[in-house]
Amino acid sequence: MDSTEATKSHAVCIPYPAQGHVTPMMQLAKLLHTKGFHITFVNTEFNHRRLIRSKGPDALKGLPDFKFETIPDGLPPSERDATQDIPALCDSTRKTCLGPFLELLKKLNSSGKVPPVTCVVADAVVSFSVKAARVLGIPDVTIWTASACGMVGYWQYAQLVKRGIIPFKDENFLTDGALDAPLDWIHGMSSAMLLKDLPIFMRVTDLNDIMFDFLKSEAKNCMNSSTVILNTFDEFEQQDLDVVSVEK
Repeated sequence: MDSTEATKSHAVCIPYPAQGHVTPMMQLAKLLHTKGFHITFVNTEFNHRRLIRSKGPDALKGLPDFKFETIPDGLPPSERDATQDIPALCDSTRKTCLGPFLELLKKLNSSGKVPPVTCVVADAVVSFSVKAARVLGIPDVTIWTASACGMVGYWQYAQLVKRGIIPFKDENFLTDGALDAPLDWIHGMSSAMLLKDLPIFMRVTDLNDIMFDFLKSEAKNCMNSSTVILNTFDEFEQQDLDVVSVEK
């Protein structure tokens, strides 16, 4: 590693391991790379193998200053070209990935082959990566890849429980009109907002539902990051961005 490379800022970018998260993270990583950052892009081992099968063995060799690394997702082997079970993947990443990611950061910092890690850029729903960055004293940034109104919507999950709106008693809520209940108490959203307009993972009869619990907690956890990037525009979602700014 020459002296120029050694002085570069080094961003470790880690998306949630699904295409709708990997793609915007890759776009952000490329943007940072054009600004002079050394990039380490972290895929799960499962997705790494899928990309190699799809694009060929040289696809992820990268550039001298844009490299790929992997961590396990904690799931048992599955159909190699099928989409993984999303609830199981969410549950596994938050329970098992902190250790492997922490070890990867330590390896990068001690290798002598790449610049020291200067920041972790993490998907908002892989909050274990922010915990790892904090352990090592590395600045952290999170990116929320969906809309700002989606983030505000997930923040209402705890309020829905507090108000006794969920959990539903049974599956009849799908047809009995319960989802048409107005939600005029959500700051930053239209007074015409209905229960069915919130992200669908709140449609549960059990509060221990993995996706409900995962997104309720991760949407809040990401605000612990020093910086939050939202994948949107002021002109599209000014009201919701104002709400997020107050929360931050």
